[in-house]
Amino acid sequence: MELKRYEGNPILEPRGYDWEAVGTFNPTSIYEDGKIHLFYRAVADYQGYVSQLGHAIFDDKLNLVQRDEAPCFGPDIKLWENSVEDARITKIDDEFYMTYVITPTPAPPGAVRVRLGIPKREEAITRIGLARSHDLRNFTRLGIITPYNANERDTVLFPEKIAGKYAGLHRPGNWVGAMYGTELPGIWFAYFDKLGNGRIYGNRLVMAPEEEWESYKIGPGPAPIKTERGWLLIYHGVDRDRVYRAGAALLDLEEPWKVIARTKDPILEPEADYEVKGDVPNVVFPEGAVVIAGKLFIFYGGADRVCCAATVPLNQLVDYVIENNKYS
Repeated sequence: MELKRYEGNPILEPRGYDWEAVGTFNPTSIYEDGKIHLFYRAVADYQGYVSQLGHAIFDDKLNLVQRDEAPCFGPDIKLWENSVEDARITKIDDEFYMTYVITPTPAPPGAVRVRLGIPKREEAITRIGLARSHDLRNFTRLGIITPYNANERDTVLFPEKIAGKYAGLHRPGNWVGAMYGTELPGIWFAYFDKLGNGRIYGNRLVMAPEEEWESYKIGPGPAPIKTERGWLLIYHGVDRDRVYRAGAALLDLEEPWKVIARTKDPILEPEADYEVKGDVPNVVFPEGAVVIAGKLFIFYGGADRVCCAATVPLNQLVDYVIENNKYS
C-alpha cells in the first residue's frame, strides 16, 4: 500500500530572496476552524543555514488560502537558539503545543556543503524546546523538555494525557548500546510532569529499526492519531544509503509503549521528482497529519526543499496496518 500523493505537489516551495529563499520543507499541521495550518521549516541561505518557521493556511481541498510574508517563529539567541527546526504541533484541551528542534550549530546538508565548498563544522547536540499558543499566531516558550545529555530531533506530544499524565514520543539519537536495548536510534515513550521546564521520566523503548529500509534509524513523525484500534503512528525510517521513507504502526491506547501492529514495508517512499531531487536527495519526511471527514492528510518534506501532501482514508490505513502486521 502507498499513500496517494496530492496532484498539486509540492504545495509550498522556496520563494523570494530572504528568509525562505532556499528551503521550505518538513511541515507540521493542525486542523482548526475548517482550515489546515502548516508550520514549515524555512531556510534563507546555504552558508549559515539558519532555520525559522513559516506559516501557511490551506482549505480542506488543499487550496492555499494564506501564506505569511514573515516568519512566525524564529531562534532566540538569548536562549542559545541559533536555529529552530522541524516542529510538531499538538492540540491538548484548548491550547496548542509546539515542539521544535533547537540547533546551536546549524549547518547545510553534506551534499550542499560539497557542492558549494563549505567546510564541515563541529556540531553540538540538538535539544527540543516547547512553545504554547492560544491562537496559532503568538507563541510563548516553555523551555527545554528533553534530557540534557540526549541528542534529540524528533519529539511529539500525545493529544491527550496517558494515565492522567502528559506523554510523548521522542528519539534520542545517542541512546544506543546494550544499556538502552537497541543498537540503532529508535522511538521512545516518556511522561512529562509538566509541559515546560519539567521532569521527563518513565522512558521506555517503543520501536527500534528492524527492516532494511529503516536500517540506519527511525523517528516519530506527526503526533499520534487516536483510533478505536490504537494510536496510529506515522514514522520515518532511514536506510544505510540515507534514503528516507515513511512507515506506520499502531500503539496500545492505554500503554503506548506497546506496539499492536507494525507494517513490514513503507507506506511512502521517494519516487516523484520533488522527493528524489533536492538538497538532500531521496527524502520523504512526514511531520504533519490531520483527519478531515474520515480522510487522513499527511504533510511531509520532499528532499529537504519543498512541502508536500498525501492522503488515504484513515480506516483503510488502520486496516492495512493490522492486516499486514509484521508480528502476526
